[in-house]
Amino acid sequence: MVFMRTDFLKYLETLPGISLDEMSAIRLMNRTDRKYLATEEQLVKLLEMAQDDYMVQVIDDKRYAEYRTTYLDDDSYTMYIKHHNGFLRRQKVRVREYLTTGDVFFEVKIKNNHGRTKKKRIEVDSPDSIYTNETSDFLDKYAILPIKLDELTPKITNHFERITLVNNAKTERLTIDTGLSFSNNVSGKELYMNNLVIIEVKRDSNTYSPILEILRKLRIHPSGCSKYCVGIALTANGIKRNRFNIRLRNIQKITNHYV
Repeated sequence: MVFMRTDFLKYLETLPGISLDEMSAIRLMNRTDRKYLATEEQLVKLLEMAQDDYMVQVIDDKRYAEYRTTYLDDDSYTMYIKHHNGFLRRQKVRVREYLTTGDVFFEVKIKNNHGRTKKKRIEVDSPDSIYTNETSDFLDKYAILPIKLDELTPKITNHFERITLVNNAKTERLTIDTGLSFSNNVSGKELYMNNLVIIEVKRDSNTYSPILEILRKLRIHPSGCSKYCVGIALTANGIKRNRFNIRLRNIQKITNHYV
């Protein structure tokens, strides 16, 4: 894992802090989500320009958090293929480890026909302890695809560091992921996505957004990006990926990886 760059930290240290409890109290009632791909150089400029309008989430005196996520799928990669083929109703099943706090959750992430994303999760002891009756019942309750827990196996694990910002008006949150790497549980292939930054803006669509103005000035444009699908497309053997090729080429320009 590549530790947070010092030029990122320089600007994070000058932002006001907001606690996890304060962040959890923010409710965006008419929320829209949008992802952007950027370079590390652009992120330095974004953090500099955000100084007057944003606070940074602080956990245990750290202004970023370390995550590890393992995605599960069946042997046919049903959830990956549904996303690739353009199905509007789709889901991801994953185990997310919050390495900064030690928390581990089994999660079902669902996107509906209207583009809204919902996430349901249950706390587990470790990534190796998910095959229980409780977790199986949880999946049966919330999954929108008829997939059983015993049909799912780990397919890919990613690792990254996340900065979380909230605007002063508390009407939007930004997650900024850096240092992303993939380790394919099936093929064994590993890949570090050098220079890639993934920004997700979660905001109340009825209010002014300082970050949208900053993103426009930096010429950072919206680009949908599922970490699971990108990771599988780049590391799985013989997987279908033609509908992701434009997105993968955009990533190639940033990371200089052949795709």
